[in-house]
Amino acid sequence: MKILTVAVVILGLLVTPAAAQFGKQRSGSPTEDKTDPRAAKRSAAEERAYKAALERIPDSKEKYDPWGGVVPADSSKKPK
Repeated sequence: MKILTVAVVILGLLVTPAAAQFGKQRSGSPTEDKTDPRAAKRSAAEERAYKAALERIPDSKEKYDPWGGVVPADSSKKPK
């Protein structure tokens, strides 16, 4: 009986991730209709607002170095 219980638990643990892959596909909000012309206008307005917001972001004056705190700035020294 213990072997059967362990086998069922192991099978359940193996099947759970696979079942999650076949879940209900979600696309957008449930109330949004793809054929609604108001939704298309709203989508176009959102796209224009997004592009306008991207244009307002200023260009950085200095180059960003993500490894600046880890790698020393003096790279002329070679490791021994």
